[in-house]
Amino acid sequence: MNKRMKSARYVSNFESIFKCPICSSSMKVSELTSLICSRNHTFDFTKQGYINLTAHPVKTKYSKELFEARRKVIVEDGFFKPLSQTITDTINKHTIGKETITLIDMGCGEGSHLDQISDALRSDHLKRVMGVGIDLSKEGVLVAAKHYSEKIWAVADLANPPFKDKQFDVILNILSPSNYEEFERLSKADCLVVKVVPQSGYLKEVREVIFDEPEKQSYSNAETVERFYRNFQLVERSRVCYTVELDNPAIQTLVHMTPLSWATSEEQMNTFLQMESAKITVDLEILVGKK
Repeated sequence: MNKRMKSARYVSNFESIFKCPICSSSMKVSELTSLICSRNHTFDFTKQGYINLTAHPVKTKYSKELFEARRKVIVEDGFFKPLSQTITDTINKHTIGKETITLIDMGCGEGSHLDQISDALRSDHLKRVMGVGIDLSKEGVLVAAKHYSEKIWAVADLANPPFKDKQFDVILNILSPSNYEEFERLSKADCLVVKVVPQSGYLKEVREVIFDEPEKQSYSNAETVERFYRNFQLVERSRVCYTVELDNPAIQTLVHMTPLSWATSEEQMNTFLQMESAKITVDLEILVGKK
């Protein structure tokens, strides 16, 4: 059985969560090749195992190389390991008594956060997890499907996610744009929404090299946080701040994974790329809310 068929078989266990992105009718897996709605709108599984559920093709700036670089930094260099562990523990704390969790990562990129968190929930906390990752970038979802099985990977629009109402126990939104109206629609009654936003020190060593203007050398996400408060009841708020020491190959990978490099000259970037090693700050805030 090839990857396309394995993915289709896995999705067939959860086909009831889907609605057609074109007409909103129910969907079923057909012949381990396609997801078809009751009005015959058809979406084929790819050979990598993901499914494209956008109504129209969309191009993004993000390349496959950027997502492969991001995966390397997350998985091999452990760049976000303390963050993943904190999120895992937070989800477990708020889902005590639940043996099965439906978990969606809205803006999953190349899928490493979802993979690490859902696998840790299974192994550390003995939960059954159905993990779904969606992103508008086909390149990111392709990398996710290539590396991580036993999850549902879909190219989909956060403004029109192809799922029925009230399907998820946990919504992840990690360093990605939000669509709170859709988050609320997809949430079960006691759904946990976990949003991660950068704080003032995030990647400050990279920003200080790239940007001359002091206001661009640090983050302020006060407006983002305030918007979260307006949409969800805050149940927990925590800050994760630490440094990661990277060698030169890892520095090269970090630069390729971040869109910050788009905003600078090659000369400024080379100063950073030539460093033998660097301590990089990870400074993130985790907002946890409910409807």
